[in-house]
Amino acid sequence: MFVDSVDSDIAPSGTLLGLLQRGRGDGTLHALAAPRSEALSALRHCLLHDPRRDWQIEHRSLYYARLHRELDAGLDDIEKHLLDPEDLLCTPEEAEARTGLALSVLGHLASYAQTHGSPADGNAPLRLLRRYATTGANWQWALDELAVRDEDAGLRILGPAILARFPVTPEGDAALAAAAREAFEPRPWRLWAEDPAHPQQAERLRQVQERGSFDRWQQQMRSPGPRPGWSVREILDWAQDGYDQHPRQHRESAAARCLAAVAGIEERAELIAAARGPREAARAAALRHLADRNDPDILDLIEEAAAEPVEAVSRSALSSFARMRSLAALERARRWAAAPEGTLPEGLATVAGEMLACRGGRQDADAVLAALRRTVRLEGPDSEALWPLVDGAGRLTIACAAPILRHVYRETASSQLRGRAARALAATDPSFPAGFAIECLWDCEEATREVAAQHATTGDARVVERLRRLAADPAEQEGVQSAVRGRLSP
Repeated sequence: MFVDSVDSDIAPSGTLLGLLQRGRGDGTLHALAAPRSEALSALRHCLLHDPRRDWQIEHRSLYYARLHRELDAGLDDIEKHLLDPEDLLCTPEEAEARTGLALSVLGHLASYAQTHGSPADGNAPLRLLRRYATTGANWQWALDELAVRDEDAGLRILGPAILARFPVTPEGDAALAAAAREAFEPRPWRLWAEDPAHPQQAERLRQVQERGSFDRWQQQMRSPGPRPGWSVREILDWAQDGYDQHPRQHRESAAARCLAAVAGIEERAELIAAARGPREAARAAALRHLADRNDPDILDLIEEAAAEPVEAVSRSALSSFARMRSLAALERARRWAAAPEGTLPEGLATVAGEMLACRGGRQDADAVLAALRRTVRLEGPDSEALWPLVDGAGRLTIACAAPILRHVYRETASSQLRGRAARALAATDPSFPAGFAIECLWDCEEATREVAAQHATTGDARVVERLRRLAADPAEQEGVQSAVRGRLSP
């Protein structure tokens, strides 16, 4: 009926590995009921091969750390993975993808051990994090985990080894200043800069930080971007110049913001000409500016640009339309959504459905449902275009969308999209409280657990026990615990 996920790295949703890779609550429940060796094998695979498509927005570390504790798994596999010689051959980006999840899980395990375990248990994950921080390629991630968990004395010991990574040369000092400036947690650097036991270390950090501040000031003074007094033509030329460079610099959005400060009514004809012109980046910037100003001709210009084969132009046209909030844009979206399939430029029907999902009324429910079904059929359950459509199905309470929402919930590899599907099901599916809501109490995403805490039926014995455990878990997020307390209170 629908296109399945094409991500070959994700196992089918009906398997234990597939459930754990997706971060579904059923993954934990099935792992605890499965033979321990099978559960440990699946968990190990997830820890050593991060299944997330975008680690910056999808959560797994607390989910895997909790299961790691439930299964009483050891640290041998994680230690072997972190200290493998392959780690030192990775680029910084490759090292983040390779070890970031394992380091985050170690951080949670350290917190749990400090809270619930013996001192020896609490030191084991910390010792491994400290060791990796001094020897591993992804040392900054390990240092950030330590910064919020380790004691001052433990962090101070790491200072000499971390600074030894940077040679005492102008290039090394510049890299050191960048590392200190970009650290997610500044606490270790502050401790090292104030450590009386290593005065030379403190002096070096002070000097490189001062030099880094001065270099940033000079860079701001020498900025090659638009300056006061630039004309519309100069701003459009600047955007196009970035597009023509190699590697390409995308300045369209910045140019549109500059146009907002420069362009007046007398430049409208020039901007409309640029929005129809042959220069890709200048055209994209002009489209964005005219859309932000709700120009009377912008909807026709967007329809023309959406048919362009140049991706930079068509993509800018669609994104410019998605930003619009006028009634005219909403009416045009209804017209595009009602057009027969295949008669519009690719992308217009999708962006029209997204706008109706976000801003439409009850009269647009059929169009949103049709867009939802079409997107799943053509692009599968992992399409980014599903995000606003799933939200719209819940916002408009489209009850007959429940079957397709359940399909997205089960099959998508994105835990963020699954959470959106859960919220939509809470609004559209009467079976949700006694069904998926119970599973969601073990989900990897905080927002999904919060939805479950609000809706899961307490008639199931597992629900009350899980709510109590979440309420007592110091690692649980405040939003979830507030929802839990609301359910447990008389």
